[in-house]
Formats: sequence, structure tokens, C-alpha cells
Amino acid sequence: MNVVLFFGGNYMKTQYVAAAVLSALILNPLPAGAEGKDGVAAVVNGKKITVAEIKKTYESAPQIKAQVTFDQFYPQAVTVWANGEALQQAAKKAGVESSAEYKQQLDAMKSDLAGKVYLKQEVEKKISDNDVKNFYNQYKKEFKPQKEMRARHILVDSEATANDIITKIKKGDDFNELAKKYSKEKNPDLGYFTKEMMVPEFGDAAFRMKKGQYSQKPIKTNFGYHIIIVDDVRDSKPVSFEEAEPQIRTRMAQELLPGVLNDVVAKAKIEKYQLDGKVMPNTPAVPAPAAK
Repeated sequence: MNVVLFFGGNYMKTQYVAAAVLSALILNPLPAGAEGKDGVAAVVNGKKITVAEIKKTYESAPQIKAQVTFDQFYPQAVTVWANGEALQQAAKKAGVESSAEYKQQLDAMKSDLAGKVYLKQEVEKKISDNDVKNFYNQYKKEFKPQKEMRARHILVDSEATANDIITKIKKGDDFNELAKKYSKEKNPDLGYFTKEMMVPEFGDAAFRMKKGQYSQKPIKTNFGYHIIIVDDVRDSKPVSFEEAEPQIRTRMAQELLPGVLNDVVAKAKIEKYQLDGKVMPNTPAVPAPAAK
């Protein structure tokens, strides 16, 4: 068995993926902390959205948390929350909830949700703490260290601007302050990453540098022009059990799901007919996974 845990991914893409994922998560408000403006992330037509709401979703999404910091996640999240709230308010004002189309789709969603919750509960019954620990131990046993680095970057649209920034760095200007002033991403810290986690142009350029070095010329990617500074270089280490556990459970659930669904179908009395009225043979709901 080849055990691989995917912590990380293309950083440039994950920021947009993180924002998209938000729309599929259920919001559970918590008391706001002393963040944002008195704990408020946004106000939409008088309705407050708290920082705590956004933070709870971030904390409950380990795959996002493993790839971006909360500071990196937050700007996109606020936009998704605010836009979503504005859309909900507009729909409510238009009386969408009383329309026949809305009620029809809501009934369909309720039925679909009930089935999904049932499958989730049945799958979770089959995953023991011991199974999760064994999976993690196998992952640690097979883990192979990779070179990784921690870096910061400044992203701009113009090559000329990027060159001007490099000139300022050479003169001693503070990298973080330049990022705040010029960069499309105001938090320059990328955290730790391997070469493969970045788009090729970015990864190749970054891993040619040593700790403390910065780009002597702009690096062009499809996102714009980057100036990179390397803060640390090290060999990667296995993630802790606490960090890995949610992802392990998710992966194990995905592997068990086809079998659980097929058991449900096998126990049901199902008769299916072709368009010509002939009986259709029953087949598994989900094809069996390929042998490992």
C-alpha cells in the first residue's frame, strides 16, 4: 500500500480554491472575538458577519488550513461571505422562498441531503481510532523527506514595476512594506512549500536560491510578475497525527463509501426497466475500486 497524504498544492491556485470551497460549507456563527472591526468582518445592509464565523469554517477545513494561513484565507473569505449574504437578502426580498421552483428544489435537496447524511454516518461507524492510527503509522513509515522552503513574494502586473521594486530592495527598503504598497497579495508570506507545489516558473526560480537571497529579476507566471525572498530551507517532516487525522478519516471514508452504497442497493428490492419494457439487470451502484 502506498500511503500518501496530500498536504499542500499549487499555492496560487489554492487561494481561489479556498474561496470557492467556502460556498459549499455550512456557516455556524460563534461569538465574535477581538478581530476585524470589533469582531465584525463585514456588514451587509445592516446584517453583521463576524470574523468568528469565517474562522470556524477555516478551522473545520483541514485541507484548506494545510495550504494557506488564516490571514491569507481571510480576504477571499470575507468577499464570499459578503457576496453570499447580499445574494440571500436579494432573493428573500424578491420572494423567491415562496415560489414553486424554490420549493421544488428545496424538497429535492432535502431528500438528497438525507441520503448523504445516512451514508456519512454509516461510513463513520466503520472507521475506528485504531484504523486511523495504523494508517498514520504506515504513512510515517513510507514518508520520504523533500526539500522545502519558506518564502515571501511580491506579485505585480507590470515587469517594470517589479524591476523598480527589486531596485528598492537593493537600496535597503523593507520587503514587507513594499508588499503592502505594491503587491496584489498584501500578505507576502507563502509559508513552507516544496518545488512541486508551485507553478513551474515560480518553483524553479525559488529553489535556485539560498536562504536569505531574493530575486535579482522578476519571475513571470500566468499570475503576473513575482519578486521572491527565501526565508528558510529545510527537509520536510511528516505532519503530526493531530494535523493528519482529519484528512486520514476523509480518505478512509472515500474508500469505504462505494461498499456502503452498494450494500444499501443490494438489500433493496429494485426493479428497473428498459425503454422497450424489458427488465434491466441490476448492477452495483458504484464500481468496485481497482485492486491495490
